Amino acid sequence: MRLRKRQRLILVLLALLLGGGSTALVLAALGEKVSLFLSPSDLLARPIEPGKPFRLGGLVAAGSIERRPDGEIRFLVTDGAHQVPVAYRGVLPDLFREGQGVVTQGALDPTGLFRAKEVLAKHDENYMPREVADAIKRSGQWKDPGSNAAINGAPAR
Repeated sequence: MRLRKRQRLILVLLALLLGGGSTALVLAALGEKVSLFLSPSDLLARPIEPGKPFRLGGLVAAGSIERRPDGEIRFLVTDGAHQVPVAYRGVLPDLFREGQGVVTQGALDPTGLFRAKEVLAKHDENYMPREVADAIKRSGQWKDPGSNAAINGAPAR
């Protein structure tokens, strides 16, 4: 009888050990895939070291889009309170424009320029990524998207 209890205890402990180990592996793998989301104000309050990937979101600042001869596109991402310079090489979404809600994936370089590897824009006139809207609301710059009010001079669309 004691042998059965001992075997059962060993099996339960082994199952817990294997379950905990597999959970740790899954979390470690996800930790490498999940990236932090920051608004320009969040980035100012919580600096990120150069080269560490994260997502930067906000609005494309009015008058900030610059298309360079070498194919690089530069623009400013703003949350209404602060802005971050972004550089991107590649094809931008069709709806990318000033005043547009965007989320960019990339990392800061040593000069503080955000080097984007991916740029995402809203997909229709009524959608703004929740993270972007929340960041703009936190900055105190939120304007009702249904109104014709402007955020930093950019018309709501």
